Amino acid sequence: MTEEQVILVDTNDNQIGLMPKMEAHKKAVLHRAFSVFIFNDNGELMLQQRASEKYHSPLEWTNTCCSHQRDGEASLEAGKRRLQEEMGFECELEEVFTFIYKAPFENGLTEHELDHVMIGKYNGTATINKEEVETYKWMPLEEIKVDMELQPKIYTVWFRIIFDKYYNFIKE
Repeated sequence: MTEEQVILVDTNDNQIGLMPKMEAHKKAVLHRAFSVFIFNDNGELMLQQRASEKYHSPLEWTNTCCSHQRDGEASLEAGKRRLQEEMGFECELEEVFTFIYKAPFENGLTEHELDHVMIGKYNGTATINKEEVETYKWMPLEEIKVDMELQPKIYTVWFRIIFDKYYNFIKE
């Protein structure tokens, strides 16, 4: 099986090439990614705890799912694909904003992503892929915000950035 390729982009999200995912993370090259936030009718966000075997941020809590678009794949299409692969359900998604972040990890890898943030609504249960997700839970945004201030290290770096800088976008 060939390694997954990520889409290299400039700061305006123009595709400038492809690179194997691990190489991009080792070299800290800017690439396209997405983060999906699923809310229920009670306004609660579905959080996932990353699987213990993930190559970075294992067992940390984060947004519903996230990954990388494939070459030629639209962002919303990628979000729906990955939501099904990780959480076992489908729903409509809407892209709300993009941002760039760079975060080095203790294992020598660096996330340097132009992240497309998407939201959707769903009221059912998830059928999680145990290779990707340890467990999941629903939480109100205000509780997440307080918990993140009390124990930030149990949350992924990109989730903390989104909450810190874009809280009002996802709240509405």
